[in-house]
Amino acid sequence: MSSNEPRSNFLRTQIQSDLDQGVVTDVVTRFPPEPNGYLHIGHAKSITVNFGLAEQFGGRCHLRFDDTNPEKESQEFIDSIQEDVRWLGYTWSGEVRYASSYFEQLYQWALYLIDQGLAYVCDLSAEQAREYRGSLTEPGKDSPYRNRTIEENRALFEQMRAGAFADGSKVLRAKIDMASPNINLRDPILYRIRKAEHHQTGNAWPIYPTYDYAHGQEDAIEGISHSICTLEFEDHRPLYDWFIANLPVPSKPRQFEFARLNTSYTVTSKRKLKALVDEGAVAGWDDPRMPTIAGLRRRGYPAAAIRHFCEEVGTSRSDSVVDVAMLESAVRNHLNQHAARAMCVLDPLRLVITNVDASEQLTLANHPSDDSLGSRSVEFGAELWIDRDDFREEANKKYKRLVIGKRVRLRGAYVIEADACDKGPDGRIDVVYARLIEGTLGEDPADGVKPKGVIHWVSCATGKTATVRLYDRLFTEANPGKAEDVMAVVNPMSLRQLDTAVIEAAAAEAAPETVFQFEREGYFVADRFDHRPDAPVFNLTIGLRDTWSAQDG
Repeated sequence: MSSNEPRSNFLRTQIQSDLDQGVVTDVVTRFPPEPNGYLHIGHAKSITVNFGLAEQFGGRCHLRFDDTNPEKESQEFIDSIQEDVRWLGYTWSGEVRYASSYFEQLYQWALYLIDQGLAYVCDLSAEQAREYRGSLTEPGKDSPYRNRTIEENRALFEQMRAGAFADGSKVLRAKIDMASPNINLRDPILYRIRKAEHHQTGNAWPIYPTYDYAHGQEDAIEGISHSICTLEFEDHRPLYDWFIANLPVPSKPRQFEFARLNTSYTVTSKRKLKALVDEGAVAGWDDPRMPTIAGLRRRGYPAAAIRHFCEEVGTSRSDSVVDVAMLESAVRNHLNQHAARAMCVLDPLRLVITNVDASEQLTLANHPSDDSLGSRSVEFGAELWIDRDDFREEANKKYKRLVIGKRVRLRGAYVIEADACDKGPDGRIDVVYARLIEGTLGEDPADGVKPKGVIHWVSCATGKTATVRLYDRLFTEANPGKAEDVMAVVNPMSLRQLDTAVIEAAAAEAAPETVFQFEREGYFVADRFDHRPDAPVFNLTIGLRDTWSAQDG
């Protein structure tokens, strides 16, 4: 199998078998998010599975919003989800679909269940319903309203539809089996009274279907062949099948489950992600520290690297936690191949080269091994910025940077030797003085005294001041989802902002979302929203090396 071919998994095997045996003739999948938050890395896996399977088998994948809970949903989330799917590189079949488009059909099918004696209106309160439901070890008890007549149930349900009752006063339940060992089959709720304005239907509906009732019927309406869910819906599959079997639906979709993607140092609970936003631990759903797709995009993670990671993780039925370093490695490997190089000094220290009188233009390759990325011209002159960590007055032999009396090479330029430095009243070094060693542009010194290392630099004359945001992992714990209070395990050093960094002029001119390798520092992206040529803003995407593995060990 070539590296470009998708690896085999049980879902691909199942679909191929269904096609070979004529169980289905066309593969139709769907990605059905609820628009109550931004998508996260776990959703990226579901997107790659559903769209990828449709793509592999020449089928179609629908994007459908399961918008049955209007109080928690918004147009902002709908827009962001569409943007995320497009950015990951996928195109859905046809128009965007909504569960709310099927509300009338779902209502008519609910009346059908009532007419068949398979649904009833129940007046139990939520607390009473929990008591009647039983437990994992004890069967439930029949509701005292379970034996209402078909005529009474129909009349009550039509009144519910007309808005005659208060929120929470009644529900419509399926009549299945209160003694079933599967709690999902103990007369589940089909409709609740909820007089809330809906982002698509306004105030047209005072009742809303539950996800369990709506989902399978939406699949049937759309002709979905393989309804692929994560494992937490496995116990719901008998209910999914019960509705399909007992309603006059136009097709018979089947549900299959796979293990959701869980990564270390990550939370994917929308409730906890919302808490991080609401309590100000992050700057929004698309904060580059967030595991949302929008956050990963703003961090500079390439869509291709995320898709590769999801494919490498594989698709199985075994729940596990994937080390987030695997995602970071996929990002690092992709950017190493594709990101142009540039120089940025994060903590600037002025370097004066005393024997240089005039500036000159040097040509630097944009990538060490990809000529297609071209080259750029940078100005070299008597005054440069170097990083403060790259100079010491004296140091031991392990220090491979600039020391008084020692030599280093300036990246892509000449060898210099440090002679002296000036300090301010506080003892902090203000200026370093050095001499250029003649004839060392791309050559070793003629006197045989080689430089100890290589440091990066930016011209004082042409460099641009930039804001650089240094990001680290958002959580200090490998499994933050298990913390009693997720706020207690937020990493206080997850963001450090530098406002006096200096970058090459060409990098400042780059378009938003352009990623560079800032030589010797890491990979950085021009911020999607804040970056401007006259006020450049770069976010740290990822370091050149994994600095967490040693800590974890």
